[in-house]
Order: sequence, then C-alpha cells, then structure tokens
Amino acid sequence: MKERIQRLVEGPRFQYFIVVLIVINAIILGMETSDYLMTNFGVFLKAVDALILKVFVIEILLRLFVYRFRFFTQPWSIFDFVVVAIALIPASEAYAALRALRVLRVLRLISVVPTMRRVIEGLLSAIPGIASVSTIMLLFFYVFAVIGTHLYSDTFPQWFGTLGSTMFTLFQIMTLESWSMGIVRPVMEQHPSAWVFFVVYILVTTFTMLNLFIAVIVNAMHSSADESAKEDRLELKRALSMEIRDLEQRMAALIQKEK
Repeated sequence: MKERIQRLVEGPRFQYFIVVLIVINAIILGMETSDYLMTNFGVFLKAVDALILKVFVIEILLRLFVYRFRFFTQPWSIFDFVVVAIALIPASEAYAALRALRVLRVLRLISVVPTMRRVIEGLLSAIPGIASVSTIMLLFFYVFAVIGTHLYSDTFPQWFGTLGSTMFTLFQIMTLESWSMGIVRPVMEQHPSAWVFFVVYILVTTFTMLNLFIAVIVNAMHSSADESAKEDRLELKRALSMEIRDLEQRMAALIQKEK
C-alpha cells in the first residue's frame, strides 16, 4: 500500500498533474482581482479554487503518509506544507492579511519543477557571498553619504540635508534613475566640480559592486549546476550497477538451472 502511494506521488504523471493545477490556480487568483469577473463568475472561480486547494491538501497528506517524519527534513516539503497551510486560514477580518498570502501557492511551481528548484538552490548558496559584497557596498555607501552631506547639505538640503536623505539620494543615483538631469546637473550649477564625486561614486557602486553581485550569483549557479550534474552521474552509475547486478543474478540462475 505504502509503496503504491509512493510510486503515485513520485510518478511523473502525478507531478505534471500538480503543475497543471498550480498554473490553473495562478490564473484563477489573478482573475479574482477583477470586480467584473468576480461579479459574473465569482461562484465558479471560488468553487474551482476550493477544489484545487483540496487536491493540494490530499497531496500533502499522501506525502506525509509516505515519508512520515522525513517529510519535515526536506526544505521544499516544508515550504509546500506552509504554503498550503496558509491557504487554509479562515477568511475572517483578523486573518485578512494572511489570507492574501494564499497567492504564494503559485510559488509551489518552483518546488515541483526540478530546474526551477536548482535555480533557487543556487541563489541560496550565493547568500554568503552576497552578504560579503553587501557589507562592502554598505561601507562605501556610508562613506559617500557622509562626504555628500558635508559637501552639499547647505545648498541642496532636500537631497543632502541629513545623512538619511543623502543615502536615499545616493541610492537613487546608484540605480541610474534620473541621476543626471534630476540631481547631478542641478548640483553642478552650484558646485562645478561635483561631477568628480558623482562619477567616482557611480563607478564604485553601480559599475563595480553591482557587477560583483552578478559575479557571485553566476559563480554560485555554476557550482550548483556542477553539483547537480555530479549527482545525476552518480545516480546513473547506481542504476547501471543495479541493472548489471540483476543481469548477473539472472544469468547465474539460468546457468544453475541448466546444470
């Protein structure tokens, strides 16, 4: 019984079925934001949404039956469990905000599709490197904010009046959003040499530190892909060795029968 359910849950057809339900559920959640659609088809949409939720609950219960306590040792299984549990919260005023999080069910597509799962795992493995780059970037950010406040707080208090406002202004410049005509050129009208400060800042933050972010993520993704390839090769070797062992046993049995 348990083995049959396990084969069902782990089978590709069942996984494809869950993927289709997640996509349909995502479309329904989007349609529920339309007043027109809810007025005319609200009852039908809610009924389909409830039916899909019941299927998700049954799936989680089957996986709990198969894996027991091992279910909670798998991060993606815990993620699926939490997402489905949030959707079961009663639709009352006290839990209105949490009920809005039922759209997280769409993210179950990541846990079901292996390629998406590997991308997220690669991003998670990049967190230590990203944290290091973020710390360095924060240091540069703070240094330039202090300098900018001292230089331009008197003439442009709306942008550089306090350390907080300067950091927000520099963040806008780092994203290259209206940085030239909106901020830098007006500052240069009062401080002609201000271009040196802003050019150096953009070179250090936008073109150097942000590219370091990308480099760390790409490196982590590459390492994750290499590890996945190694695991696939090991799994293939195990499968081949099991098949060879099975053939050897069959040949030995045939030889024994002929004797």
